[in-house]
Amino acid sequence: MVPRIPRCTPRRGRVAGRGAQRSQSVLVEGREEVLANLSFNADGLVPAIAQQHDTGEVLMLAWMDAEALRRTLATKQATYWSRSRGEYWVKGETSGHRQAVVSVAVDCDGDTVLLQVDQTGPACHTGTRTCFSGREIA
Repeated sequence: MVPRIPRCTPRRGRVAGRGAQRSQSVLVEGREEVLANLSFNADGLVPAIAQQHDTGEVLMLAWMDAEALRRTLATKQATYWSRSRGEYWVKGETSGHRQAVVSVAVDCDGDTVLLQVDQTGPACHTGTRTCFSGREIA
């Protein structure tokens, strides 16, 4: 059975203050109260942090637009927007290293999404558990 994908309606937000970027909000049926003020950048994107749900380990950061978020909520599989390829990608679709979404939260400023996931295999395309493994600078 094909999962029902909720209707998603992007809408333009306000431009606030000097240097602020135009934002948009996304309304998803049943989640309007949380998502009504989600702010996307001028490119229509919001950063999405993937975190292992049971350990708190930060796995990676990627980008989502309203459609990627809608797909993620509907399918419970992490779906992102590839800025370099200009297309949607489901994490693990080709590698098998999937991210099953356990929960989705928005930060207090409404400009970042946190995905709590159950990661299968490495999260990083380089083969490491996280995109931050072995890359400490301080």
